[in-house]
Amino acid sequence: MLLKWWMNMERVRRKYVLTGNYAAAYAALHSRVEVVAAYPITPQTTIVEKIDELISKGEYNTTMIRVESEHSAMAAAIGASAAGARAFTATASHGLFYMYENIWWAANSRLPVVASFVTRALAPPWNIWSDHQDVYALRDSGWILFLARNAQEVYDLIIQAFKIAEDDEVRLPVGVAHDAFIVSHTSEPVEMPMQDEIDSFLPPPEHIKPLLDPENPVSVGNLPTAEQHYMLRKNIWDCIIYSLSVIRRVGREYTELTGRNYGELIPAYKTEDAEYILVTSGAMGGDAEDAVDVLRDMGIRAGHLSIRLFRPFPHDELIDKVADSKAILVFNRGVSMGLGGVITADIRDSISKEALSIPVYDFIVGLGGVEVSKDDFIKAVHDLKTGKLDMKKTYYLMGGEYV
Repeated sequence: MLLKWWMNMERVRRKYVLTGNYAAAYAALHSRVEVVAAYPITPQTTIVEKIDELISKGEYNTTMIRVESEHSAMAAAIGASAAGARAFTATASHGLFYMYENIWWAANSRLPVVASFVTRALAPPWNIWSDHQDVYALRDSGWILFLARNAQEVYDLIIQAFKIAEDDEVRLPVGVAHDAFIVSHTSEPVEMPMQDEIDSFLPPPEHIKPLLDPENPVSVGNLPTAEQHYMLRKNIWDCIIYSLSVIRRVGREYTELTGRNYGELIPAYKTEDAEYILVTSGAMGGDAEDAVDVLRDMGIRAGHLSIRLFRPFPHDELIDKVADSKAILVFNRGVSMGLGGVITADIRDSISKEALSIPVYDFIVGLGGVEVSKDDFIKAVHDLKTGKLDMKKTYYLMGGEYV
């Protein structure tokens, strides 16, 4: 549904009402993706359905490969990318785990595939609702990983993802994740640049250097020495650390294009004077910011950080934003069993490296699609202020109660 065309500072903008999944589909097509490899799975299916629909109408000159499994979807994307094409795929949950072997092949082959991951809980028992357990499992794979809060971020981050992935000094796959149903199937306004503006921001696919070049044949994936294997992995480490500078540069360029702030990898809300900082990822950030407003009305100086970039983790930016706080409360929509919240572990690592004495409290919320509300955040802060929380514990918080 088209809302309106409008002009701001001599730039025409398109605004549509779109679900998060449709935003992902349009972002891939507006990025002039050349190959889409797809297999349906709830709640991702409408991404590739919309892409297929628009290709079938003749609106985009993109090759759609309808494969028999998610494993094959990533394999086809790998093949297309290796040949120098701009490649895209999408999946969720068990589909992501079915393609997990090829997730590593994409990263270790240094291929700039871009994927949309719709976060969904893992079985058993069967569940189609959102948590982040599936995407957290990719944290060590070598993929650059974003966590989008809403449909607008889904659209914007996928376009940026192609430019980041294809940078000659990065050459790593990028995944953009968003919450099942909360974002994937919820309609909201999405503003889009005009196609010529996107083309000026994102170089054409022809600039991608193919891994497989008949004029310069190479062996791919054969058996190297242990030392060569070691150095290949070290090279991926160097490049993903370097990618932080590329991600920031691309974010600044996209901010200049759209006026939306992508200069921050951990967007902040009222943290300048905050004593208590709430940290979330994905769609629950809006509820956390509502809680911040309520807490401030109660005289409690709270703030919020939203983890937009999950890998590589932006340690320096985190430290800059929490250094003067009294306590950090981290709300994870996934857990590392026997350790605690996945993002809590990242934040504690950052705090430890800087030898800061800020306590970090660990909360597990929203597993299996359980609703996370502002009341959960308010309760956690209240319990911290009244001395009821132990930093050594992991708290499972559901419906405003610990379970």
